Amino acid sequence: MKKLINDVDAILGESLAGFARAHGDLVSLSQAPLFVRRRAVTPAGQVALISGGGSGHEPLHAGFVGRGMLHAACPGQVFTSPTPDQMLAAAEAVDSGAGVLFIVKNYEGDVMNFEMAAEMAPCATARVLTNDDVAVENSSYTTGRRGVAGTVVVEKMLGAAAETGMDLATLQALGERVNGATRSMGCALTSCTVPAAGGPTFEIGEAEMEMGVGIHGEPGRRRVALASASAIVEEMMGAILADLGAAKGEDVLLLVNGFGATPLMELYLVYDEAARRVEAAGLTVARSLVGNWCTSLDMAGCSLTVTRLDAETTGLWDAPVHTPALRWGC
Repeated sequence: MKKLINDVDAILGESLAGFARAHGDLVSLSQAPLFVRRRAVTPAGQVALISGGGSGHEPLHAGFVGRGMLHAACPGQVFTSPTPDQMLAAAEAVDSGAGVLFIVKNYEGDVMNFEMAAEMAPCATARVLTNDDVAVENSSYTTGRRGVAGTVVVEKMLGAAAETGMDLATLQALGERVNGATRSMGCALTSCTVPAAGGPTFEIGEAEMEMGVGIHGEPGRRRVALASASAIVEEMMGAILADLGAAKGEDVLLLVNGFGATPLMELYLVYDEAARRVEAAGLTVARSLVGNWCTSLDMAGCSLTVTRLDAETTGLWDAPVHTPALRWGC
């Protein structure tokens, strides 16, 4: 294992210290309990959005704390859920009286701990559960579909809506609608390496790939021979569009997400292949995003996400955002 670290046990704290130092104009870091929050105070009457999960998926979630997205993020250890006390402290820090909406990826540890935090919170709370992964129905980490890169879409649109003063119940309903309009699937060319483990999470041959892999390296649909980008996109986009059920003529958002070790040159090639297939299905790629947004440490591979758009959600996507990882319109 070759990594730029000092001490395996200190990697998360030291990484977050650097993150907060680099983006001190936007965020502040609480050490105990550990969470990242906006430096600016939540305006009175604005619902606060909080997400979180195991580290190793950067920039998700801390990189999306800021104007137009999250108010706070709770990072757990690598691929390990944050604890209820982190979530509770974050809620108390950013609530302005309008309540807190938790955005939770569908992994059993995250779901359980966010539920516990909601029960203990002194403010009104609601939850949006993301489960956009079409690859498998159940996995080693979940009951039901996994929440993956589509979570970025939910966080962006809900963040924009919260800025308008939308109330808690309406935000929750919007989040469920956006999640319901979003589908994703990924593939891995290599394993990731968790620092504490010191070696690959799974073994995969030089001529193999994992189709439908999870963002923690969980098994996907099947292990197959390495194929061309065109064939890989054909299978993933076919599964996404079949499940999405979009009607011809609809606008969609196309997100191509890298898992941490895939060059942008390859991601843009994948985007071209994916966009061609979306258009061949009679849909219009009205908005797009390409890059590393929901990673898996140093895994080589990518995922595709398609979200059905309407006038409201297109406007929310276009609304100004200013976070460490995502910025436009500001």
